[in-house]
Amino acid sequence: MTTTGSTTGPTTGPTTDSTTAAGVLTRCAELDAFSAAPDRLERLHLTPEHAAANALVRTWMEEAGLTTWQDAAGNLCGRREGREPGLPALLLGSHLDTVPDAGSFDGMLGVVLAVAVAERLGDRVADLPFALELVAFSDEEGARFGTALLGSQALAGTWDDAWWDLADRDGTTLAQAYRAFGLDPARNHEAARTPGSLVGYLEAHIEQGPYLEAADASLGVVTTIAGARRFALTVHGEARHAGGTPYERRRDALVGASEAVTAVERLARELGVIATVGQIEVQPGAVNVIPGRADLSLDLRAPRDADRDHAWEVLHAAIAAACTARGLTLEVSETHRAPAAPCAGWLQQAVVDGIRATGDADPMALWSRAGHDAMAVVAVADIGMLFVRCHDGISHHPGEDVREVDVARAADALEAAVLAAAAAYEAGGTAAVPAPATGPVR
Repeated sequence: MTTTGSTTGPTTGPTTDSTTAAGVLTRCAELDAFSAAPDRLERLHLTPEHAAANALVRTWMEEAGLTTWQDAAGNLCGRREGREPGLPALLLGSHLDTVPDAGSFDGMLGVVLAVAVAERLGDRVADLPFALELVAFSDEEGARFGTALLGSQALAGTWDDAWWDLADRDGTTLAQAYRAFGLDPARNHEAARTPGSLVGYLEAHIEQGPYLEAADASLGVVTTIAGARRFALTVHGEARHAGGTPYERRRDALVGASEAVTAVERLARELGVIATVGQIEVQPGAVNVIPGRADLSLDLRAPRDADRDHAWEVLHAAIAAACTARGLTLEVSETHRAPAAPCAGWLQQAVVDGIRATGDADPMALWSRAGHDAMAVVAVADIGMLFVRCHDGISHHPGEDVREVDVARAADALEAAVLAAAAAYEAGGTAAVPAPATGPVR
């Protein structure tokens, strides 16, 4: 489990003010206590640990002056009215669930920063042209039921009822887990926000990559969240005796799959996309038998859907040609598709203005290779994202870490971004605003 703020050593002084970086890091450490395992951080959707984390964050939201509720999908929400009751809301937040053996900041930092900003704004919220809402999403990672973004997809109204039959490793279905958590599957639709009820969504998140650290920058503005496609590939050959079959007679499925793996890396680099083979399995799997079948996964991501789809065409053609040359056959099925989620120009500009308020005159622009709740929320509201530098780009690992100075700048930037968004919204500059001029997109 990570030691919060460890890259800068212990915080000096007695303050644990929840609006400071030290207070934010302390709260992230407090959330570490809600884990299913004593020696690592694991907090999955609709578990007792999830309930305990919601309860603690709820007290923090209420201390910040928000009215709170848990919605019909288990998301924790809070609201403070703007200059008049009932206005559409600017939503801030992230997620509280983790992968197994997680770090302390993926998701949680964004939630705690949102609470800190609400507390910093205090009574100034009453002057805003929109309400301020916070959300701690119940499931972003998909670690329990295998489908990600369950909390944010419920909020966005993009729920698929086929998910109710998904089961965890113990055989508990999603519908059963809802009931055990005190939720009613029949009321899940009540979590959905209607178009027009939100003016936008801002999410602060660790970068989960190395680019900010390489540039010695604390913060970055996200331009878009990668569009992703996933495939299951099966290479069919012929299983025969490893000793008795000469090379010219072999139809080795694993060799064909190996050529596919190297082609994926080579071509993805040439095309400027991200492609990963994360799983491979061979049959029959005996040391003295030529593999007759190889199953492998392919995860493909790009900042634009057109780039991603073109890359798939190139990769598919290359893999198929390699298989044909070896007398193998290729079977392909697509298992997942998510469109790219561009950040709205006006919210990108608000984030840029927020970062500039911290002293960085030329904020770095990045596209997010990882998925986030914002890519679900975009179905119902404009989105914007602020990236925070993380040590060595490590995430989904206990080594996940952030620097206190970066957290301090993130809190300042997110607060300033809310005020910049308010000014843009009041001026009517939220439609068709071009992306801001920034440094090169990484």
